Amino acid sequence: MTRPYNFSPGPATLPEAVLQQAADEMLDWHGSGMSVMEMSHRGRDYGPIIEQTEADLRELLAIPAHYKVLFLQGGAQAQNAVIPLNLAALKPQRQMDYVVTGSWSQKSAQEAAKYGDAQVVADAAQPFSPAAGGQSGYTHIPDPATWRLRPEASYLHLCSNETVHGVEFHELPDLRALGSQAPLLIDFSSHVLSRPLDWSRVALAYGGAQKNIGPAGLTLVVLREDLLGHALPICPSVFDYRLQAANQSMLNTPPTYAIYLAGLTLQWIKAQREVVGQGQAELRGLAAVEARNIAKARLLYDCIDGSQLYENRVDPACRSRMNVPFFLRDESRNAAFLEGAAARGLLQLKGHKMVGGMRASLYNAMPLAGVQALVEWMREFERQS
Repeated sequence: MTRPYNFSPGPATLPEAVLQQAADEMLDWHGSGMSVMEMSHRGRDYGPIIEQTEADLRELLAIPAHYKVLFLQGGAQAQNAVIPLNLAALKPQRQMDYVVTGSWSQKSAQEAAKYGDAQVVADAAQPFSPAAGGQSGYTHIPDPATWRLRPEASYLHLCSNETVHGVEFHELPDLRALGSQAPLLIDFSSHVLSRPLDWSRVALAYGGAQKNIGPAGLTLVVLREDLLGHALPICPSVFDYRLQAANQSMLNTPPTYAIYLAGLTLQWIKAQREVVGQGQAELRGLAAVEARNIAKARLLYDCIDGSQLYENRVDPACRSRMNVPFFLRDESRNAAFLEGAAARGLLQLKGHKMVGGMRASLYNAMPLAGVQALVEWMREFERQS
């Protein structure tokens, strides 16, 4: 069976090997007589699954020992409320600083305002430079030197990859160099495990799993231990990071099957190999995945930039490797482009309704062959136009 290429922004394509293993183990996991879907989260069979999943995540992302890993529910949107409920009171003023570079960080700031003094300290929804065509909206990242950071802020929050607008922080800000002592919190939903993460700059990272890790239903939160124990009195117990950490993410029933599938995906990432360079060096695991992601993104952006029909409006310095929005200069051809793409097994390319145009999501499980097929269709369609 030849599967089409699914460019959905999430829930997104999963490695075929992971889906096949899950299918093979659906009715009987390792001779237990049960599907993982049927297991008690406190039973002896399920314990090794969640423990191995955490161990593999720690290994792949090089998570320091003094950080806790939580497997929660509710997606990144729920964390927009859970974070201020837990961390607004890190400082008595309950000031929370937000950098807004797209629709997701905008939602985060709006939700946090319900629990304290949430202030947008930098907003990319401003006219961009004439050198970029005078585009307005979320097409760039404001220079961190211009951020209006508050000295008594409990934390600074940003979305390190904006799924809708295709804006990515390729380097996270060094808040200490900017004169801030606030912990940096990031929503890394749509590029987690696409590249390494510098934990020396990050106090908390969170995200929904349904992009690079597994199915919808699982939410990851990785946080420094010193951030535990500061929840507001109104914080529900199930959302209290300290209580969840103390109970190994099992204060309530965790999303057991989603964690299992995430574990299979992590094992798939660990097994990846990529040969690069003239010296034919072999990269392994996350390094191999990152090299492949760079190659996929470069191929698509080169096609767009070399075209008279397509355009990407994001500042090249912060173009996302994972989510590539692009537009036809003749938008009357949009429907024909999508129809032809679907006929060639190139699915889910319609852009977000907020932005329009097209969007190709190039998550870890999207093979290079899928991007090559998309580029071939784009060039063919341009010749026809």
